[in-house]
Amino acid sequence: MIHTELAAAGIDDPRLRAAYRSCRRIAAKNGRTYFLATRLLAPDQRPAVHALYAFARYADDILDEFNPQLDAAARGERLQLFSDRFFGGGEHLDEAVLVAVNHTVARYRIPRALFEDFLTSMRMDLTVTDYPHRAALNHYMRGSAEVIGLQMLPVLGTVNDPTEAEPYAAALGQAFQLTNFLRDVDEDLMRNRVYLPTDELAVHGVDRELLQWCHDHRRTDPRVRSALAEQHELTRKIYRFATPGIAALAPRSRPCVATALTLYSEILDRIEESGFDIFNHRATVGTTRRLQVAGGALFRSWRARRSFPGTPPDNRTARQDHGAA
Repeated sequence: MIHTELAAAGIDDPRLRAAYRSCRRIAAKNGRTYFLATRLLAPDQRPAVHALYAFARYADDILDEFNPQLDAAARGERLQLFSDRFFGGGEHLDEAVLVAVNHTVARYRIPRALFEDFLTSMRMDLTVTDYPHRAALNHYMRGSAEVIGLQMLPVLGTVNDPTEAEPYAAALGQAFQLTNFLRDVDEDLMRNRVYLPTDELAVHGVDRELLQWCHDHRRTDPRVRSALAEQHELTRKIYRFATPGIAALAPRSRPCVATALTLYSEILDRIEESGFDIFNHRATVGTTRRLQVAGGALFRSWRARRSFPGTPPDNRTARQDHGAA
């Protein structure tokens, strides 16, 4: 399958092919829902999406991989080295992720400023453990979530001016991350991080100490449940805003994004159905359901690719942003 994808994308150079294969393995191993959704893209789109995922995952792993010998300063140095090598260009013969993502950035003319914003938010994770209000959290999510959607737009394609789709792409990235924040409150707490606004939690009488109590006792205090329900509804509103943006995408990309939206939003359903019992088990969408949703989208994806095959990125007119590769 990977050979078909690389051939469809016109990637013939052996070094590039090896780099993209490495990125595909990273996506398949670490992003089950994400990887499943990418199977609904046209083969020529998939390598670029795998490269973008692998780049984000690589940076995230620098911050969160378990290694008691690495303190914040050491992780910061590793992240800075990764950043320097990405922005420094060059061949990066020993770093497959950078080989692939630099090729993707150049090919699709993705603004490098989006990667600067992403790495800025990743650096925040080295020192920031709480967000006092929504504005502070939104500032973090600009780089950690919104830019992911914006990086994807040139690969997905749009029916009109890409700027018309950008607010929806950014919102969907934010909705996905807020879903993760709700699902992973317990896990994040163990990393000394709380990704929910402090002032909004305080309205319900919730603070870090109470969250820790919930972790220790593996149960959700009623005050925490009330706070989580409010965050849940706020996230739902963002999904509702983002959903119409799917129509702004190229037809062949819509089934993939619609599937990802459906599956991620159903994680919210599972959280709510459990009574916000997030300290006792991790909310997931089962394999059967994921395959059911993806299966229903498979025919729509195939039909869209037949009707709207798309244009290779090297041959189409792309928006010339300041700071594009």
